Amino acid sequence: MHPNPDTVDVPAAAAGFEPRRLYLDNAATSFPKPRGVTEAMVRYATDLGASAGRGAYREAVAAGALIHECRRRINRLLNGERAEHVVFTLNCSDALNLAIKGLVDPGRGPAHAVCTHIDHNSILRPLHALESRGHCAVTRVPVDPATGLVDPDDVRRAIRPDTKLVALTHASNVTGTVQPVRAIGQLCRERAVPFVVDAAQSVGHVPIDVRADCVDLLAAPGHKGLLGPLGTGFLYVRPGVEKMLRPLREGGTGSVSEQAVQPEFMPDKYEPGSHNAVGLAGLSEGVKYVLDRTVEALHAHDQDLIRTFIDGCSDIDGLTYFGPQGVRNRIGVFSVRVDGYDPQELSAVLESSYGILTRSGLHCAPLAHAAIGTADGGGTTRLSFGPFLSKQDVKFATDALAEVAAAAVGSTR
Repeated sequence: MHPNPDTVDVPAAAAGFEPRRLYLDNAATSFPKPRGVTEAMVRYATDLGASAGRGAYREAVAAGALIHECRRRINRLLNGERAEHVVFTLNCSDALNLAIKGLVDPGRGPAHAVCTHIDHNSILRPLHALESRGHCAVTRVPVDPATGLVDPDDVRRAIRPDTKLVALTHASNVTGTVQPVRAIGQLCRERAVPFVVDAAQSVGHVPIDVRADCVDLLAAPGHKGLLGPLGTGFLYVRPGVEKMLRPLREGGTGSVSEQAVQPEFMPDKYEPGSHNAVGLAGLSEGVKYVLDRTVEALHAHDQDLIRTFIDGCSDIDGLTYFGPQGVRNRIGVFSVRVDGYDPQELSAVLESSYGILTRSGLHCAPLAHAAIGTADGGGTTRLSFGPFLSKQDVKFATDALAEVAAAAVGSTR
């Protein structure tokens, strides 16, 4: 599907006023956005402008209602239990810091955590910080180097009596691998170990049911699969888990201001300070777009793009893509290497010669690159899909990769 100019903000270059620019970096942030996203942000900035919970006048009440509607939509998308258990954060990394560091309390005695080699630095670095300070021991579960999949039995064996959490990246931003979240969630629930899921690459791309998947805390950004603006994110906290999750920040909430301590009720317990209301206005419309189109339809579209990419790459000599070699257990994120090019060179050629925008390097996931054998070579070049790309767009990209690979082969003869 090509972007519809009536529903999507298409930049001048994409509208045909400049040479074509094909954006294939949706794993970093989605682009373009549905038009309703930017319209809602402008409406808030020009018509409301008030801070929710900081006044009883109409505009402040309307801002509060706007923020609650965003919570309600996210809760519906995840099949959560209560909308007030959607806690707004600065981004996904901020949400994961709250989940991980909030569960590991140095004052409660020895702690242990489990993560995996496929995880993003948003999980790895908070755990490393806790480990380096002596607050928590960490077990990093390996993954299958061919597929990037985690074996639930490896997670089961890693859990100890003092395990305070299991953290897992749902879909890899390197290999595109989608992990067996439900199986891992069930074994964590059986052992009463909180299960933290990083849904940065999965929310809005694959169906998520936090109840059926036994997820205790789910972190996600607003600016990727939910099509909202940068600087937005959330942490879904399963009811009851807030009793063991300590806040990392305190401050004004506009509620129970006479108390010296942070409120204990949700979501105020974790939301000090004024909200990024202009960002949440945009995020709410991004989530509405996803709900209206349905995650199932978006996932089916993603799978069509995946098939097109795999078919287009199947006969390219000198090209390797990593992760699952078929449509199963993956999203539209492909890390590639082309013989004769380092990742940065390949990205530069794709942009300069074809107008294709990709990301090269280690993608903030060094253990994932170590697992697939690309860490020492500078990582990979990543192409990642979004809902407004067409199969023709993907075919253009694979044709470009074929030409680049053929030129590299020809230059060595």
